[in-house]
Amino acid sequence: MSVRYAWNRRGAVAVVAVASVALFVTGCGGDEKPKADKPAVTATVPPKGEATQDSQPVEEPTETLALLRGQKGLELAVNSAERDPGGFLTVKGRLKNTSDSAIALPSQMRGDETEVVKHGNSLGGASLVDSVGKKRYYVLRDTDGRPLTTSALDSLGPGKSTAVFMQFPAPPASTTEVSFQLPTFEPATLKLS
Repeated sequence: MSVRYAWNRRGAVAVVAVASVALFVTGCGGDEKPKADKPAVTATVPPKGEATQDSQPVEEPTETLALLRGQKGLELAVNSAERDPGGFLTVKGRLKNTSDSAIALPSQMRGDETEVVKHGNSLGGASLVDSVGKKRYYVLRDTDGRPLTTSALDSLGPGKSTAVFMQFPAPPASTTEVSFQLPTFEPATLKLS
């Protein structure tokens, strides 16, 4: 490699570096003032020990739509079953160990489909049954076959619980009630919102 070529290459790298820094500094716009039509966003934190009417802790839904009992003291409390505009139905709840000892979660909860099984323990075996429309809806999967549900569920300690979710294709708007089924748990009826 000639000295002349190396010098030109170093010079080009230096020019690119200086231009990049100049663009970065210009793009930051630290001296700009907010536009008149957009109010400045400010946040205030109340002093420690003081509470305001607006600063209430966000609580998880406590309404229980259904309580499913499983093996060895496992319970699944379903707190919501909501449709979203994209055509999905999301079921949320809490899986709890009501026993006095740690429980290994049953592998049957993930179902027995090959694509779901290879992604570990989950709630992929859950389904919704629309008895009026005579259809069964399974937990949705992504393009890699992973179920759209809480995963990596191995065990729960005594008295412990964890938040869970499952996403299904939404039944027709005329369907207001479905049977929720999860392997090793008793089925329950869910009212859809």
